[in-house]
Amino acid sequence: MNRVYNFSAGPSMLPLPVLEKAASELVNYGDAGMSVMEMSHRSPAYEAIIQKAEADLRKVMNIPDNYKVLFLQGGASTQFAAVPLNLMKTGKADYILSGQFSTKAYKEAQKYGDAKAVASSKEDNFTYVPATTRESFRPDADYVHICFNNTIYGTKYNYIPDTGDIPLVADMSSCIISEPVDVTKFGVIYAGAQKNMAPAGLTVVIVREDLLGNARPETPSMLDWQLMADNGSMYNTPPCYAIYMAGLVYEWILGLGGLEKMQEKNQKKAALLYDYLDSQDYYIAPVKKESRSMMNVTFVTGVEELDKKFPKEAEKAGLMNLKGHRSVGGMRASIYNAMPYEGVEALVAFMKKFAAENPKA
Repeated sequence: MNRVYNFSAGPSMLPLPVLEKAASELVNYGDAGMSVMEMSHRSPAYEAIIQKAEADLRKVMNIPDNYKVLFLQGGASTQFAAVPLNLMKTGKADYILSGQFSTKAYKEAQKYGDAKAVASSKEDNFTYVPATTRESFRPDADYVHICFNNTIYGTKYNYIPDTGDIPLVADMSSCIISEPVDVTKFGVIYAGAQKNMAPAGLTVVIVREDLLGNARPETPSMLDWQLMADNGSMYNTPPCYAIYMAGLVYEWILGLGGLEKMQEKNQKKAALLYDYLDSQDYYIAPVKKESRSMMNVTFVTGVEELDKKFPKEAEKAGLMNLKGHRSVGGMRASIYNAMPYEGVEALVAFMKKFAAENPKA
């Protein structure tokens, strides 16, 4: 095989053992005589697949029994509307703006009520996560919303905001199942799967049961969490194959030893890249150290021509999708769960070679 190291922010690379198992079952799953892609979602074979996927995700994340797990469609962006539609009872919600996606969620919520930006790092191009205290939030807010890891800017919360009795809602699309997290600190966790746990097409929503049943009357059926929960995520045809793939990823993580082991691997990869960035002055890491993401690492040379040249030269070396988002420029290396340590080693080696061969004027 001539597989490259894929540093894409999403859709992103999947673990090779997962892809190999999926390939072996692609034409004929078990004794079904058909592919998972061909199965009725109402068949006993598929019901076993989705039930096992949920059970394994509960094991991986240690999800308590009083939380529902929903396998939905529409991406995390659809949940930007679903959150206020399901949770806005008094019509107030507080948002912390730490990047593009939290800002989009905030703007969507403004369509449905009094959404307030209580903290923001926009003035510094989102190079850090704003600090908050319990006093930062309105006591009558229905919920507080955050984006736990910011894919574009390469930042992550190094704390869980203290919201008191106000439910905390977190978009964890680009960091879910990368390390242990105390689910009980959150009222809702949602994530698009295409960054760290499955192909595009699946969105996972983890919601505390007492927050169900409050959807506004005008809420579309497909966005009503209670309706989705009552139907076991199968009110309509779910993203069957993406759920199957997610289930294989959950199996893979459990086989490695769970999220503690996954965190150890991810910290080691991130440390290798950040330690190199901190050891030299050719590349600049714009994110403040206390807010650095373990999943998405951004850096620039400070010279526009070199920033354009770097991703092109990297592709020739088998290092793909390192171009930074247009909001930040430069480069971005997404080193999700599936990225092996050897991939980061190859990236650092290339960075050293590029710096040596392309001196700044």
